[in-house]
Amino acid sequence: MATRTRSLGEVLQEFAHRRKLMAEELHKVIIGQDAVIEQVFAAIFTRGHCLLEGVPGLAKTLLVSTLARIMDLQFKRIQFTPDLMPSDITGTNVLEEDEGGRRNFRFVPGPVFTNILLADEINRTPPKTQAALLQAMQEREVTVGQQTYRLPEPFFTIATQNPIEQEGTYPLPEAQLDRFMFNIKVDYPSAEEEEQILSVTTRQEKPEIRKILSAQNILVIQELVSKVAVSQYIVKYVARLVRATRPKDPSAPEFVRELVDWGAGPRAGQFLIHGGKALAAMDGRFSVAVEDIQRVAVPVLRHRISTNFQAQAEGLSTEDLIQRLLKEIPPPEVEKFE
Repeated sequence: MATRTRSLGEVLQEFAHRRKLMAEELHKVIIGQDAVIEQVFAAIFTRGHCLLEGVPGLAKTLLVSTLARIMDLQFKRIQFTPDLMPSDITGTNVLEEDEGGRRNFRFVPGPVFTNILLADEINRTPPKTQAALLQAMQEREVTVGQQTYRLPEPFFTIATQNPIEQEGTYPLPEAQLDRFMFNIKVDYPSAEEEEQILSVTTRQEKPEIRKILSAQNILVIQELVSKVAVSQYIVKYVARLVRATRPKDPSAPEFVRELVDWGAGPRAGQFLIHGGKALAAMDGRFSVAVEDIQRVAVPVLRHRISTNFQAQAEGLSTEDLIQRLLKEIPPPEVEKFE
């Protein structure tokens, strides 16, 4: 038994080391944004999808493409536009004629058949086209006509959207937002980071990026992360936290009943635990701590809670309410054994 624990510890330490190497390679190109990088890693290691929100020019696309190079994964980018069709994403059947004059349909795969799909400015395309990603994100497969095709493993969707430009955009419906594990806010760099960005990016030389992981490595890591222990104590805390976001739940604090229209569903709890497992594994730990759940609470919950007019009038954002919840909802008491 001791040997098994020691070997698992060695595997976790190796994973923590690989994760550190990945971050170092990424920082050759991306200055700062440590929290964003940590959250993207957490999603990838738990088979999750991310929605990156930030103004133009914050290197969101560069972050994703560099990540694909570090992990030696196939990467494709779709620029979402109002005239984009679902078949432009999933692929389509093409009628072909062979040498004998017989006509047959052949499926031509779309860009969704990749390991990392960057859905750039996803809110610039109509709901009909946005919905083409739903099956791919949830079931990791695509149905065209009467045929269903499996997507390659691993598969991640990382979508971006611009929060300040709303003219000519189509906000993602709640059902699709809920498919994203994290809603990650990419903020402006600090003054020191911005000076470093200007210094590094205006040079001619390009940094050389090393490959740290492979597709097979990532599948093994995902399996490892799924085995990180989660105590009943953590499960109770997550359930208590998620239920407190629902204004009609008896356990909801008074400010939630006054300021929230609707709260998070059970999928939020699942993603909180998955995110907690990823953070624990990335730190080389065997089990999830309350602090892990609190670190992923904002990106998991911010797109699953709808504030009402009163909250908006008071200038309170969803993030403000989540931070207040984390302070007001205590972890359950640990049972004491006599």
